[in-house]
Amino acid sequence: MDHDIIAANLAAVEAHFGSEASGRIEDAIELYTDDVVWEAPSRHLVIEGKEAVAANYREIFSVLKNVEFHKLDRFATEDRVVDDSIITFEVARDGFIPLPLGTKGEMRLTHIFEMRGGKISKEIGIEGPPRAR
Repeated sequence: MDHDIIAANLAAVEAHFGSEASGRIEDAIELYTDDVVWEAPSRHLVIEGKEAVAANYREIFSVLKNVEFHKLDRFATEDRVVDDSIITFEVARDGFIPLPLGTKGEMRLTHIFEMRGGKISKEIGIEGPPRAR
């Protein structure tokens, strides 16, 4: 087991979430490989390529504001990081979250990240149903 690679993978995912939460979407995108695949199975979405994923992220974070990640568990191997979190947010505009504008909400969000060379090569986001809090 290569502890340096595992630590680098955990750091990349931590930086990714930190960038998202602080609205630095371009910084989050830099942590992807050019051929990244992004999936949200509950919404039947599969997006391929860094530019397409970047456009999707801009859309997500135009719908949500004041996003905070509350980590429940995170662990890694040399080629995977798994994160289980509750995210809290406010609905900024109509979009993929089926809650009224201005609603403060939360949802369970479990990620499986495939890692390559210290970057995210695949992200699967398993989204629980969003609810008002």
